Amino acid sequence: MKTLKGPGIFLAQFIGAEPPFDRLETMAAWVADLGYVGVQMPTGGADSFFNLELAAESQVYCDDIAGLLAEHGLQITELSTHLQGQLVAVHPAYDELFDGFAPPQLRGKPQDRQAWAVSQVKAAAVASRRLGLSAHATFSGALAWPYLYPWPQRPAGLVEEAFAELGRRWRPILDVFEDEGVDACFEIHPGEDLHDGASFERFLDVVGGHSRANILYDPSHLLLQQMDYLGFIDRYHERIRAFHVKDAEFRPDARAGVYGGYQGWVERPGRFRSLGDGQVDFKAIFSKFAQYDYSGWAVLEWECALKHPEQGAREGAPFIRDHIIQVTDRAFDDFAGSAPDAARNRRLLGL
Repeated sequence: MKTLKGPGIFLAQFIGAEPPFDRLETMAAWVADLGYVGVQMPTGGADSFFNLELAAESQVYCDDIAGLLAEHGLQITELSTHLQGQLVAVHPAYDELFDGFAPPQLRGKPQDRQAWAVSQVKAAAVASRRLGLSAHATFSGALAWPYLYPWPQRPAGLVEEAFAELGRRWRPILDVFEDEGVDACFEIHPGEDLHDGASFERFLDVVGGHSRANILYDPSHLLLQQMDYLGFIDRYHERIRAFHVKDAEFRPDARAGVYGGYQGWVERPGRFRSLGDGQVDFKAIFSKFAQYDYSGWAVLEWECALKHPEQGAREGAPFIRDHIIQVTDRAFDDFAGSAPDAARNRRLLGL
C-alpha cells in the first residue's frame, strides 16, 4: 500500500501584483511557511512564473526552478496547462470569451490560437519529463458543450462527431506524453467536453483507450453535478493520477437547482467553498485513495464564494495533512495469526 503525497497547493489562484504573490521566490516562501510541501505550477497567462517554452528546451532552467523551490522545502507536484488545454478545442460560441487565454497576437485567430495551444501542451510533456514529473494537469477543451442539454433535439451523429474531432486533436498530443513517460490528467470539469464519467469514457473510445489519457479528480465538480463522487473513485481509480482537494456545497431551493438560474456564485445553490466549509466527505475520499494505492499528490485548489483566499490557503495545509492516511504495513489482527502449516490447513478443511 502507498501513502499519497501532500499537502500541495495550486498557485494559479494566488498569483498577483502585490508581494509576496508577484514573484516565485516570495510565493515559495509564503506557501512553505503555511506548511505546504508541493506546488502545482500554472504555465499559462501573462503573469505566469514559469517559462514553458524554455523549460521544454533547457534542463538547466528546469533544474534552476526545482532548486529554487527546494530551498524552501518544496517540490513541483505537476505542471498545469488548463488555459492552453482549453484552447485545443473551442466552439465558436466561446471564441471571444476564451481569447484572453492566448497571447495578444493570437486573439481573433482561432486556427493560430489552437496551433499555439497544441504546441504548449506538447511542450509541457517535455518539461514535465525534464522535471522528473509523472503527471500533468490540463483541460480537454470543448466542442459539444453548447449542446449539453438535449433540447432542441440534437441531430444524429453530432455528439459523436464532436468527440471524434476531439480525439483527432488530442491523440497526437497524448502520443508525445507517451514518448515522455508522463500522464495527461484531464480535470473532469463543467465547460469541458470531459465533464463526467460518461464523457470521459467517450473520449477514451475515440483515442483508443490511450494509456496516457487519465483523470485529475476534483470532487467539487462532481458534487455540483450531483454525482456519486465516491463511486467515481471506485469506477475510475486506475485512471486517476492527480487530485485537486476542493470543497463545494449544493443547497437547492424552490427558485434554482443545478443550473443556477444565471445567478452569481454567491447566490447559486451550488457553489465552491474553502476546505471544510462545504459538503464533500474528504475522510471517505482519502480512505478510498489509500485503499486503491493512489500515490500522487493531494493539491489544494482554492476557490470559495465567501472566504478570503489567504485564509483559505492558511487553513488548507493542515486540513490536507490531517486527512492524509499513512497506510499500514501490516494487518491489525496480525498479533492473532499463526505460521503457515499446509498439513493443518488440510485438516481444517477435512481433507
